[in-house]
Amino acid sequence: MTLERRLVVSIDVPAPLGTVWEHLRDPHLVRRWYAWDWPGLDEEIKHVFHEQPVEARHVHGDTTTHTLTWPHHDVLEVSGSVHTPEHTKLLFSRRSHDGLTPFDGVRDEIDERWIAWTHQLRFALATHPGQDRRTLSVFGLDAGSRHDPLLDRAGLHGVRGVPLGGHVHARRPDGTELGGTLLYKSELQFGVALHGFTESMLVVMLTPAAHHPPHGHLDAVLSTYGLDDAMFDQVERRWGGWWQTASHGRVPSVSAKG
Repeated sequence: MTLERRLVVSIDVPAPLGTVWEHLRDPHLVRRWYAWDWPGLDEEIKHVFHEQPVEARHVHGDTTTHTLTWPHHDVLEVSGSVHTPEHTKLLFSRRSHDGLTPFDGVRDEIDERWIAWTHQLRFALATHPGQDRRTLSVFGLDAGSRHDPLLDRAGLHGVRGVPLGGHVHARRPDGTELGGTLLYKSELQFGVALHGFTESMLVVMLTPAAHHPPHGHLDAVLSTYGLDDAMFDQVERRWGGWWQTASHGRVPSVSAKG
């Protein structure tokens, strides 16, 4: 039986193939982009990237391709050509939903996470090569009703209408402003490069009401680089205040630990 496959995400990474592959194999480098900070992250990286997948390498003409294939047939593929040595093509694909994986027709959690993670990888290599990352995160926020959506209260209501590469301007509930550039958007998430003391990446992931009644929920992860402890503490306080205020204080988890 031949399994049909779905292309979940395809991106161009402005870095050599060898550099991208290192960031998929070296646990310390994986930490610069994968998921978010939490106490079990190192063990998760070990499990996901070293205990589970099978490596392969293929050369076809001037193009070299490395792949990681997981037991459940998820495949991460990175390719580079001698003609474009500073660019790498990254593809992540999975099996068809038809009868093979639990799927409610609304949201696939694994799809959404890999979309976010691969864009975080691209941001790390394009904007902060060689730098370690610290994250801030918030999970499970009530997305609000049609008449009072959380994104509006958080000052992000206009982001979905911004074209890729366009300028994002938002006003947080405390009256402070932030600006950035829209890096990517899909049906259920978007990523913004926030401009400030150093560029950080904000990823917002949405779960529709049909998947999580009555309103759906929202998760957000902020990847920061190059901040000293004092500046990171300041960003953390503002991060917590941002979502606490937007959610009327009903926040299940606002954290630097995920």
